[in-house]
Amino acid sequence: MNNENIKIVSKEILSDNWYTLSKITFQYSKKDGTVETQSREAYDRGNGATILLYNKALQTVILTRQFRLPTYLNGNESGILIETCAGLLDQDNPETAIKRETEEETGYKITDVKKVFEAYMSPGSVTEILYFFVAEYSKDMKVSEGGGHHEEQENIEVLEMPFADAVKMISTGEIKDGKTIMLLQYALLNQLFEQ
Repeated sequence: MNNENIKIVSKEILSDNWYTLSKITFQYSKKDGTVETQSREAYDRGNGATILLYNKALQTVILTRQFRLPTYLNGNESGILIETCAGLLDQDNPETAIKRETEEETGYKITDVKKVFEAYMSPGSVTEILYFFVAEYSKDMKVSEGGGHHEEQENIEVLEMPFADAVKMISTGEIKDGKTIMLLQYALLNQLFEQ
């Protein structure tokens, strides 16, 4: 962080209950030379990774379904979201983290993953960078039922569905998760299911 146009004036921690919510006051030098003082809140939950598991022969993908409180608070009547497998890095590199999360959440032990891009998912308020991966899976990679860690209060349902159905679920509103939509569209644009 060495942008000469930005000067951090103060940082106040507003909450450190689950992750860290801070109020940052900073000075920002505009192109015309004037300097503005601004205050913003930033939520730091660490960086994460997500993956689309796909099977070309079966034309299927593995997704998850789980309750997400923030969506429930903002109009999702059930609070349930269908998503690609994802999790925080927890001090690991993105590739190691996504392999760990894949096994914990879906029960598939994968070895070969391909990073396809990275993105800030909500840059107006959240610091997180999300690393996006794809990987082929097969039935013989299934080592457990998945479902996440009980200690982390995860209650994840593993879904295997036709890729075409998953894509349709975007337009029907059954899939509303941004990272999932991005990876499904990546698969379409890059023709992952072409033989």
